[in-house]
Amino acid sequence: MAAVPAVNVNIDSGTNFEATFSITSETGSVIDLTGYTGVSKIRKYPTSPSSKNFVVGITSTLGKITISMASTITSELVEGRNYYDIVITSSNNVVSKVIEGMALINSTVSE
Repeated sequence: MAAVPAVNVNIDSGTNFEATFSITSETGSVIDLTGYTGVSKIRKYPTSPSSKNFVVGITSTLGKITISMASTITSELVEGRNYYDIVITSSNNVVSKVIEGMALINSTVSE
């Protein structure tokens, strides 16, 4: 797989969040993710002991990974800059980080 791309996202506190990413090779071709599982976490800073999990969905043959979080969880996130990544594991236990970035948590006045 290619170098890990940094993709920054914005999350509004107290709202549902979803983002979809295409996983491609260095040549730009879609990577078949059949047999892969994924995990994604967000933390205030990379070494923070506390984290929240995203729900991870994989559309295998299209090479797409979707992360999502319910409004009940986004309302618990700390405002400001946070860090997240997506790690996938193949059926033969090869672990790869495929996306990383910052998540800006914005307050929601009407929450």
